[in-house]
Order: sequence, then C-alpha cells, then structure tokens
Amino acid sequence: MKEFFGLLKGGNKSAFWAAIVNTMVAVIKTIAYLITGNVAMFAEMMHSFGDAANQLFVFVGSALSKKAPTEKFPGGFGRLVNLVLLGAVLIVGVLAYETIIEGINHISDAVHTEDWFWLNIGVLGASALLEAFVLNKAMKEITEHLPKEQTRGLKYIPLSYKNVKGAKPATKLVFLEDNVAVGGAVLALAAIVISTYTPFHSATGYASVIIGVLLILVVGRVFLDNAAGALGVADVKMQARIGAKVLQHPQVADIQDLDVIKEGDHFHVELKLEVDPGMTIAEADDLRDYIEKRIRDGVQGVTDVIIEFDEDDKIPTWMNTTE
Repeated sequence: MKEFFGLLKGGNKSAFWAAIVNTMVAVIKTIAYLITGNVAMFAEMMHSFGDAANQLFVFVGSALSKKAPTEKFPGGFGRLVNLVLLGAVLIVGVLAYETIIEGINHISDAVHTEDWFWLNIGVLGASALLEAFVLNKAMKEITEHLPKEQTRGLKYIPLSYKNVKGAKPATKLVFLEDNVAVGGAVLALAAIVISTYTPFHSATGYASVIIGVLLILVVGRVFLDNAAGALGVADVKMQARIGAKVLQHPQVADIQDLDVIKEGDHFHVELKLEVDPGMTIAEADDLRDYIEKRIRDGVQGVTDVIIEFDEDDKIPTWMNTTE
C-alpha cells in the first residue's frame, strides 16, 4: 500500500485536477438537473460524470505505469496507461450514447419553459470556468518542454493545439475531453437562451445531440491512439531525432537499424550500429556507454537502451530508411 501511494505522487497532474474539478461540476449539474429537468443540463451532467471517472482512471493508470520492472514483468508497466485509457473510453462511449438518445427524445417532445432559467445559466457558466481552468493546465503541460520564450504570455494556447499529438497519453485525453467540456457548456448556455426566448424550443435537444457526437469523436481519437500505444507504436520523429544524435559520434559509421517504441509515457530504444571492424571490445563498451548516456540525457522517459554492433559495410543504410 505504501508503494501504491508513493506511485500516486508521480501520476499525471492534469488528470488529477481534472478528476477533482469534474466531480465537483458533475455534482452541481446533477442538483441543477434534478431541480430543473433541463435536457441540456442532463447532457452536461452525463458528460461531467464521464470525464470525472475517466480522469480518475487515467490518473491512477499513469501513476502505476511508472512502477519499476519486476521479475514477472521485466518489460515494465509503461503500457498500463494505454490499457487503462482503452477501458476509460468505453464509459465515455456509453454516456455519449445516452446523451444523444436523451437529446433526440427532447427534440420530438420539446416544451417552452422559462422556469429555472438563471439557475441553469449560473451552473453552466460556473462549469465552463472550472473546465477552462483544467484545460489551461493541460495546455501548459503539453507545452512545458518548449523554450520559455516561445510560450510567453498566451502563446502557449495555440502551441498546445499544434503539439497535442506529441503529448503524453493522459494529458492528451484531458486536453481533448476538456475542449469538449468547455465547448459543450457554452453550447448548452446558448441553447437554453435560444429555447427560452425564441420559438426554437428544441434547441437544448439539438445541443445534447451535438455534445454526444463530440464525445464520440473524442472516444474514437483516444481509442485509436491508445490501441496503438498498447501494441507498442513506433515514434518516427523520435527515431529521427535519436539517429541524428548518434551519427554525430565519429566512431559510428552508420545506423543499420533503429527502433523507438513508445510505451505510455516511456520510450524503449533499440539500435544496431555499424562501426570499424577493428574496434576493440573496450572501445565498443565505451561507445555504448556514451551513446546510452547521450540518449537518456536528451530524451525524457527512456526506460532502456539496447545497442548492438556490426561491422561497417560501407553502404549508407540510415539515409535510405529516413527518406
């Protein structure tokens, strides 16, 4: 148990804050829905419960994925976060379906009411602000590896959208879900105003359907990303980056093979280098130590580096594989 709580300290911070905030928001929306019966509030309530459950799973999964390798699991637990996320998206998928169905039912049976208008507006407005707080944390986490001069002021906001593909799986899920959460709250606000003050009384039903569809899009994106991660996906950009570093050493003639497998937040690196056939065992050992240290210093999250040597065949293999 002590080890478990120790691992929790290393869990994804964005997911931790998102789980807390979304639980608070979900409870507030539930109370508001039970009082008002507003279908847009129902959609937002379901969305927030789904987010809270997901992000709690993600936080725990990201923490446990950092557990050190054991005799039974020598490869470590890096892919655990991907498996947890695959399970978490199922919850969002079910909630998205229920949200769409509730919206369709409301479209076919919409009634005009001005009851509890300001309560709905106040709850959704507060929810949007709280969700924006979590989204802001995720944006900063995505761009934290960039030079500070690039993210000064509000520059980190557009940069977070440009760099989201390379974000940690847990952070990416929080980012995507909270984009839908903020957008959904604003959409629900607009729908309530429209349905109250115009003849378009089914606006909240349409808003519910749109929110549900957006959730399904998030489910699809997260599922595909984490299915690849659970299988062990190659990081092509990282391969090019590490290959360039390795070839800078004068004793490395060529790279015959280079694989960088992303496992959750971690990287597994395998190299097969071509060197002078006259190189001694001592020189090869020193070269291995140097390259491994350079890779670990330059790339955060590398769990292991496996390096093999072969004699130089005078054919530039690495140039061909990166084109």
